[in-house]
Amino acid sequence: MPELPDVEIFRRLAERHCVGRAVERAVVADPASLEGATVAALQRRLKGQRLLSCRRHGKHLFIDAGGAGTLAMHFGTNGSLQAVPHGAPPLSYVRLQLELNDGNVLAYVNPRRIGRVRLVDNEESFIAEQRLGPDALDAAFDASAFSSALDGGRQSIKVALMDQSRMAGIGNIYADEILFHAGLHPAILVVGLDGKARLRLFNAMRQVLRTAIDCGAGAETFTDRLPKGYLLPQRHSGGHCPRCGTQLAVDRHGGRTGYHCPTCQQEPRAQPA
Repeated sequence: MPELPDVEIFRRLAERHCVGRAVERAVVADPASLEGATVAALQRRLKGQRLLSCRRHGKHLFIDAGGAGTLAMHFGTNGSLQAVPHGAPPLSYVRLQLELNDGNVLAYVNPRRIGRVRLVDNEESFIAEQRLGPDALDAAFDASAFSSALDGGRQSIKVALMDQSRMAGIGNIYADEILFHAGLHPAILVVGLDGKARLRLFNAMRQVLRTAIDCGAGAETFTDRLPKGYLLPQRHSGGHCPRCGTQLAVDRHGGRTGYHCPTCQQEPRAQPA
């Protein structure tokens, strides 16, 4: 599933290929993927509008289309955003495409049809409506704010990291990587983390997400680009810890299957009652 690093990569792609261009035509191949406007209304509102800016919040991408409003994109389990050069063959599973005035096309691709594109009037209202917490890489989301976001409840630390209302952007796959770098077992309860462990986790989160973005590595794409010592390239059945060589253990938290190193990430013996 696309997570924060994927969506940041999509944002940068949209910024390079879309910002400053005008929409000649919007083509909706799958009306069920569209929310907030009918197909006819979306096409009418977008036609001739110049795309002004792109912004990411967690796993959502926002493209400001001026007077038409803002396109809020969520990519579901395996969606993506792709720039299609003029004259290139069409892509499969395109749900929405914007034909731009430079001849190029921006395509919202979603094979499993779980993600959605919504036309909204206000990004902040949409973020509040979706009950999204701070973006995990927001400069204002510092170590203190991160620790406060973890407070409350008796979730495991992995479930807390994936809770989009606490912080937005981290999913099952990058939660595993972050916990591996922090040396924390995914089953540890949030209430059992002291200040030092929370700071270590915060620093691991920032390092892992920024490194993934810089390497152009997504949750399931181009993981081979990550530096030596990262878990993701080994995150599969039969995979081994990139540090100590121990076979990775399989776990399940929040209904999601994950992986950890049983040697580098010791299972908690006793947890707070």
